[in-house]
Amino acid sequence: MVLLSQLWLPVLVSAIVVFLASFLAWMVLPHHKKDIKTLPNEKALTDHLRSLALPAGTYMWPGCQPGQGMDSQEFKDRYAAGPWGSINVLASRPNFGRNLVLTFLFYIVVSVFVGYLSSLARPAGAAFLPVFRVAGAAGVLAYCAGSIPNAIFFGKPGRFVLTDLVDGIVYGLLTGATFALLWPGA
Repeated sequence: MVLLSQLWLPVLVSAIVVFLASFLAWMVLPHHKKDIKTLPNEKALTDHLRSLALPAGTYMWPGCQPGQGMDSQEFKDRYAAGPWGSINVLASRPNFGRNLVLTFLFYIVVSVFVGYLSSLARPAGAAFLPVFRVAGAAGVLAYCAGSIPNAIFFGKPGRFVLTDLVDGIVYGLLTGATFALLWPGA
């Protein structure tokens, strides 16, 4: 049996590898370049949003809280006419340093769970492929599955979902390979 404490190196290295892969995916490689569009008249929209003084939160339109008029003809007309959308209003400017640290911590948490599952499924000294299969599958699941319900309900474009899933598969396979290469006793 492999103890989770024996997996500190693959946990840390896999988090670093995924962090670097994420940087490459978003900053160097071209596949995300078309995922986020620029508004045609950003100034008009941002001026209007600023005038509304919206508190931080996620907003959808046409808006109607469940049980509060969704059956009304007025709501049905707004819904039929469109447009439909959602926005996230942040409480303050994004802090990229903080966001990078939190993202790296998320990768560590994923790697801890991948390590935990792998330690239950594979003994010390297991060969590369059996460890890779378990750790890779757990990694792909962790990096892919959670984004799908949000994509469905918040209407993310199919291309954005696809590129996110491709990234998640790559991150999961990199995690699996890292664990398989650094598996105790291998």
